[in-house]
Amino acid sequence: MNNSKSKTIITWVLRVVPALIMLQTLYFKFTGAEESVYIFTQIGMEPWGRYLVGTTELIAGVLLFTRWYGLGALIGIGAMAGAVFFHLTSLGIEVQGDGGYLFALALTVLISCVVLVILNFNDIKTELLSIIK
Repeated sequence: MNNSKSKTIITWVLRVVPALIMLQTLYFKFTGAEESVYIFTQIGMEPWGRYLVGTTELIAGVLLFTRWYGLGALIGIGAMAGAVFFHLTSLGIEVQGDGGYLFALALTVLISCVVLVILNFNDIKTELLSIIK
């Protein structure tokens, strides 16, 4: 397998994994699931923060499947940096006995998006500049 093909496969994995994680959690945020309400109540952002974060993750998740995947990755980085921040400052690694599962998902998305941006920096920069122009 050549470098170009390897990079393409890795890039797609780094796009699909965080997109699927963010998109699958939307159900819990938008339906007011007990866990989501608890989390956003703890950080003082219930319900508006739950809807804002859900919408942000929806946009990022969808963009990761498009040619504007770099923008989706940057939005994902911002959303997950917030999630990690609140886990480390007010929620804790483990939330309601989840064994750190939600924290691990947030880290997975954050790391995937960061690596995606680093790996494809020039392509993403070019694409973002074309959007701005």
